[in-house]
Amino acid sequence: MSKVLYSPGLEGVIAGRSAICKVDEEKGELLYRGYPIEELVEHSSFEEVAYLLLYGELPGKSKLKEFCNEITDDRDLPKEVKRVIGCLPAKTHPMDVLKVIVGVLGSIDPDAQSNTEEANLRKAIRLIARIPTIITAHYRILKGEEPIRPDKKLSHAGNFLYMLKGVRPEDFESRALDTSLILYAEHEYNASAFAARVTASTLSDLHSAVVSAIGTLKGPLHGGANERAMDMLLKIGGPENAEDWVKRALSRKQRIMGFGHRVYKREDPRTVYIKKVAKELSEREGDMRWFETARRVEAVMAREKDLHANLDFYSAPVYYLLGIPIVLYTPIFTASRVSGWSAHVMEQLAANRLIRPRSEYTGPERRRFIPLDERG
Repeated sequence: MSKVLYSPGLEGVIAGRSAICKVDEEKGELLYRGYPIEELVEHSSFEEVAYLLLYGELPGKSKLKEFCNEITDDRDLPKEVKRVIGCLPAKTHPMDVLKVIVGVLGSIDPDAQSNTEEANLRKAIRLIARIPTIITAHYRILKGEEPIRPDKKLSHAGNFLYMLKGVRPEDFESRALDTSLILYAEHEYNASAFAARVTASTLSDLHSAVVSAIGTLKGPLHGGANERAMDMLLKIGGPENAEDWVKRALSRKQRIMGFGHRVYKREDPRTVYIKKVAKELSEREGDMRWFETARRVEAVMAREKDLHANLDFYSAPVYYLLGIPIVLYTPIFTASRVSGWSAHVMEQLAANRLIRPRSEYTGPERRRFIPLDERG
């Protein structure tokens, strides 16, 4: 075996080929199936983007309507799944709830034993449809409230807000969440997508791959950053406190969540669009406090550390202004990214080779075994 250079965290290592997403760190460009993220944010919906990721092409009107109908028809949860949610311990983390319930859904899915592309497309659509229902049902049960049944007339984003709060959202609220779902839907070989592909490469099933991805996304260095970013903004309390708070945190070598990115060396191209949403939502709500606080933090981080805000940072005030509890920020990431994970699973299976890298051994060289009686 020839010597291969070691890269911590596989940074910069090309681990596979994919036609799903292009991240151009030099240009600061993000493409889904060749389409620039800015055009998708401006002109499409999450449902349209999910179709694009799963099928490889944008849908026509009839195909999109059919796809949306499939999602709305599958939003409700089977009775046995609802019972499991109700039996989970009250302190169960929402991401652990998702792992458990996605696993249960995998065991009862009508296509459970099939790994064909057609079966996986059906399973992916059912997961896209049901994950928002799982998130909101568990949260409402936790609060001692009845889960709200999905509304077929509402968009994916609008239905989530309705099931969470019990009030049909304004169009601008649905669009704000929809934009974040588009931006979070896919991002090349990120940690959770890679975890899903590793699982799929063993010829395991789509639900198992998604459970692997959810467990990976739960970590604060991947999916939990927006939760910690909002916690930080609340601790800062307002824009007038931002500079001193951030400087003190930096002097203590404290990590400021929502800044920097493993791939992007400059600004995350998604940030400009979620920042715009945060500003517009703040203006509509008549509450600029959290947007201005975030803006001040961003300025200090750019000046002091030459680090730029990523998607997670401005997602935090967007979700907060939408009245979404902080503990649900990462589950919402899941509700979006499951579309990208499913696309990766199917792409992996289409030209599969077991993902089995090597490690560079750093232990002792060959040693003589000493019998137990001679070891003292």
